[in-house]
Amino acid sequence: MRILLCCAGGFSTNMLMQNMAKVVKDSHKLNEDDFKFDATPVDGLEEEIDNYDIVLVGPQIGHKTGYIGEICDPRHIPFAVIDKDVYGQMDGATVMKLALLTHAKYQKRHAG
Repeated sequence: MRILLCCAGGFSTNMLMQNMAKVVKDSHKLNEDDFKFDATPVDGLEEEIDNYDIVLVGPQIGHKTGYIGEICDPRHIPFAVIDKDVYGQMDGATVMKLALLTHAKYQKRHAG
């Protein structure tokens, strides 16, 4: 799964991305080779999005979901806004669960 974190362009998103990668690396169920993580500022989303399976949105730009939806929806790429408390704690495990669940629900809804 190729996960793109969309943010305001801050250092904190890179820290969260590293925490998510560590969760995958330390997991007995997930394979590191199955995941790719990147981050982009919201202004660069349209140029980057075609290479990803899901977009996770930082809470600081949660107000831009209309704009993000206009980019993601036609491409059939799901997106979810990360909870501000989860983001603040840099909780990579909870954000990974959000990514996996959002992707699975989207796939189920759009199957067949």
